[in-house]
Amino acid sequence: MSPKDPYLLTPGPLTTSAETKKAMLRDWGSRDEAFIEINAQVRRRLVGIAGGQGSHVCVPLQGSGTFIVEAALGTLIGRRDKALVLINGAYGRRMTKILDYMGRAYVSLETPEDTPPDAHDMEKILAADPGITHVLAVHCETTSGILNPIEDIAKAAAARGRRLIIDAMSSFGAVEINVGELRCEAVMASSNKCLEGAPGFGFAIIDEKSLSARQGAAHSLSLDLYDQWTVMEKTRQWRFTPPTHVIAAFHEALNQFDAEGGVQGRNVRYSGNCLILVEGMRAMGFKTLLPDELQAPIIVTFHTPADPKFDFRAFYDSLNARGYVIYPGKLTQADSFRIGCIGCLGAPEIKGALKAIRETLEEMGVKETAP
Repeated sequence: MSPKDPYLLTPGPLTTSAETKKAMLRDWGSRDEAFIEINAQVRRRLVGIAGGQGSHVCVPLQGSGTFIVEAALGTLIGRRDKALVLINGAYGRRMTKILDYMGRAYVSLETPEDTPPDAHDMEKILAADPGITHVLAVHCETTSGILNPIEDIAKAAAARGRRLIIDAMSSFGAVEINVGELRCEAVMASSNKCLEGAPGFGFAIIDEKSLSARQGAAHSLSLDLYDQWTVMEKTRQWRFTPPTHVIAAFHEALNQFDAEGGVQGRNVRYSGNCLILVEGMRAMGFKTLLPDELQAPIIVTFHTPADPKFDFRAFYDSLNARGYVIYPGKLTQADSFRIGCIGCLGAPEIKGALKAIRETLEEMGVKETAP
């Protein structure tokens, strides 16, 4: 990293390794055989990480995570289908907004931002409404950092014969998720989260039998994952100009992911980061939104101090000047801010951030950090 590069303690984009950055220095032709092979390897490796060998396929798509979520919902949820959307944060609500745009029917089960959905409540809704065909869930809701009980959700959906679609944007690669065991129709994620690539594309791991029946179902040409998949299977190429530099960097990032020990190895590092962060912030008097048993090792939400001398903009700017970028809060229920645990960061960087926070509080004259 350049000495001027700040550490990004955010949910993405995030800090990437020097090797990942270097992989973007070469220009690739989208029809070059070497690039085509890189793309094929990336797709195979992502299916393997998801545990979908033999049942699922990987369909990548240009754009941010929201692009792939909309593409998956638009391709897999038909005009006569109906979804149950589980909501406890902004990204569950975003899925309902996508469904509104597409004119797809849905109902929702919403809980507070610090409360996971209850599988029993979900089962009651499914039992009462046989028209529901899909359940949509967020694995780690980045609004708060909560880890939702995806295994319980999957069991309840399977018991009622409903298809499960998971937004695993901020958890994929760091928290175990096996699409075969979960009987999951699709899971979506992106290049710039726990797999530590650069932003630029998302991907969906989709049940092949399900996807093969979705010809002509999508609401959009650009977001048609059936068409994207069939063209890639036939030609090994993207339909439209691919983000070549980002894919090459992602391929290198996957090499580092494997060298670290895959999902388990990454989870160990991120969990260590989270523990150091939470213990350090609590020692300064900050209060976390979530109890430890609900906290994912991805991003942590802290209540804003009630001290009148605390100003988030000044706090943010001071940390940024010291080389650490954090994230504003996204809660509807309380003032907060968030600090991420993911990216190419370890204990030294988290401890450095804590030191910068202590210095900033002293500089601001903040004495009380309780909400």
